[in-house]
Amino acid sequence: MNATFAHLSQRVFNTPLALHPQKAEVAVAALAQRLGIARVFREDGRAIGAFDDDEFFERPARPERRGYDLVAGVAVLQVEGMLVQKTGTLRPYSGMTGYDGLRTNFLTALKDPEAHAVVLDLNSGGGEVSGCFDLVDTIHDARGEKPVWGICGDHAYSAAYALASACDRVTVPRTGGVGSVGVITMLVDYSQALSDSGLAVHFVHYGDRKALEGRQSYQGVKPDLLKRLQADVDAMGDLFVRTVARNRGLTPEAVRATQADYYLGAAGVEAGLADAVMAPDEAFRALLAELGEG
Repeated sequence: MNATFAHLSQRVFNTPLALHPQKAEVAVAALAQRLGIARVFREDGRAIGAFDDDEFFERPARPERRGYDLVAGVAVLQVEGMLVQKTGTLRPYSGMTGYDGLRTNFLTALKDPEAHAVVLDLNSGGGEVSGCFDLVDTIHDARGEKPVWGICGDHAYSAAYALASACDRVTVPRTGGVGSVGVITMLVDYSQALSDSGLAVHFVHYGDRKALEGRQSYQGVKPDLLKRLQADVDAMGDLFVRTVARNRGLTPEAVRATQADYYLGAAGVEAGLADAVMAPDEAFRALLAELGEG
């Protein structure tokens, strides 16, 4: 199995996600096509026949000293694809954006004398809860140092919206969307498949609750585990609601009433989740005008 997809599968299953349900389905479908399928690898580790965009596109050179683009005095940070706690890169990589790279880029842009404002260029359905709210707090606590805008190129759902909500201003295009303030965990039960195959998995462990989720995934999920996971998801969902309420000046009750729904264009503004309906280029020009550079 391709190491990239093995890494992604660990990020998707059995872990809390602040991810739009449709994006979760896409991730699962992509993995389902690849899990268990043998591949031939080159000596450098790349799979033969796998899509390698470097082979098809000649990428423009990027400034090596920054992890963001500096456009007309504005630091533009890309927030794309699945959001994960750590990628070890400053730019989106292999369909993922790491909170670690975003944090480094954001803090660097705040101190960059050439950057007079910061833009989160958002196009993501969300991702991992782990690491998300720490970064949200970092962005929120920096309010007042420089203008920080969340500009949705298309959509900012769930974890991506959590980041957007921490910005001074959020814009969304007419056909884009914001919201999905909720948490989901996908627990995979392999027990029936193993039983049908005549296989049994035995765990030798110390501590009654050691590797509980893993054991039940292979031996049949029990109601007590689902109850515990629901309590964990409820706690993280409540944190999400309270964080968005703080960031957007809303009441927790108003945010909770959205029931993790998503809102397109003007509906997002009406719900208080965005400030204006603007195409990305229009929003960028509005920021430049506010800076006196438009």
